[in-house]
Amino acid sequence: MGPADPGKPSPRPPPHTLLRTERSRPVVKVTVLVGSKSDLEVAEKVRVRLEELHVPCSVHVASAHRTPDKVDRLVRDPETDVFIAMAGLSAALPGAVAARTLKPVIGVPLHRGLGLDSLLSVVQMPPGIPVAAVGLDAAENAALLATAILALKYPELTAELEKYRAKWRDEPASGSPP
Repeated sequence: MGPADPGKPSPRPPPHTLLRTERSRPVVKVTVLVGSKSDLEVAEKVRVRLEELHVPCSVHVASAHRTPDKVDRLVRDPETDVFIAMAGLSAALPGAVAARTLKPVIGVPLHRGLGLDSLLSVVQMPPGIPVAAVGLDAAENAALLATAILALKYPELTAELEKYRAKWRDEPASGSPP
């Protein structure tokens, strides 16, 4: 039986190759959207954490109010498995993304002003349009949650999460991510 024989399963690729195309170009698995350029600093924390966990991602500025067509285009990307949407103030972006896809959406409320308005906008979604919410500015937790979701499809990511958590066990008193 040859490699293209449908009767025989192909061997499982080594870890992290499931996250690459045949040409070894990273496939975007997590798409991060922020409502404005001023939010890119927080989005960078997600990108760095995902990179450490070997999860490809892309970061885009796309406003639910000012550039809804761009949000639509990004949400239709078939390569994305999980979305992370960050916004402050009315924080409409996570809900706008969730309303356009059946894929998981993680909302990161950003601390603008008191932060309460963005927090409530993310956690108080109407029935039928769920958004997983993390704490105010909790970019690292959003990256970890996205990786845990992806690990359901790509089990090799479980080892990455285990290594990350082991760092916390080694330095529990530090209070900040390793």
